[in-house]
Amino acid sequence: MRLVSRLLLVGAAAGAAFLTGCETGPMGLSGGNYHVTAHRPHDPSAVHVKVSLARQNVYVMEGDRCLMAVATTVGKADKPTPHGSFKIYSKIEHKRSGSYGFSVQGNRVVPSTGGGPGRYVGYPMGYWCEFAPAYGFHQGFVHPNPHTHGCLRLHGEAAAKFYALVRIGTPVNIATTQPEDARLDPMVRRVDDSGVPDPDPHLMITDAAFSKPSGPLLEE
Repeated sequence: MRLVSRLLLVGAAAGAAFLTGCETGPMGLSGGNYHVTAHRPHDPSAVHVKVSLARQNVYVMEGDRCLMAVATTVGKADKPTPHGSFKIYSKIEHKRSGSYGFSVQGNRVVPSTGGGPGRYVGYPMGYWCEFAPAYGFHQGFVHPNPHTHGCLRLHGEAAAKFYALVRIGTPVNIATTQPEDARLDPMVRRVDDSGVPDPDPHLMITDAAFSKPSGPLLEE
């Protein structure tokens, strides 16, 4: 049940990399902050998103201008992220999964798929941006290899800033590779959250599982 339980509440203690727009500083792994600077678009209607599945990168673009470039985790071979052209059609800041979560039975909180006794509380999937039915960008731990059921995870504050950059109707193109790979991939530092333990489930069922970056979301 580690699928989507790793969120911003551990972002300050997991996966370190410093990224300024489409430039990066020193790379780190678990144990530090993951700071992302996202640039404010001049024309929000011109923003579009490109996903490179092979490189596991998300590029938020305004024309040829890169607003943010970050690592992501894509779907596994048996549950792949869909290819094609889409549009963001749903945004939910405090989204919870309807398929994976916890059963609350008194003081006990145990993994659940939604059935059985107790009160069901879905895994937090903060800053949900849906582009196809049951597929979306959302906050979660980023692994170096394909690891999801098809969704695109963004680490820590990258998810909140992605959420601020896109709007309903923002185009999304998902392909094996993108033309931007040659220029932007070398500047995207990798994140490896695969060794970070799951947060306490008693915390995961509360609103404390959702939090925001302390600084500004978008910068000039």
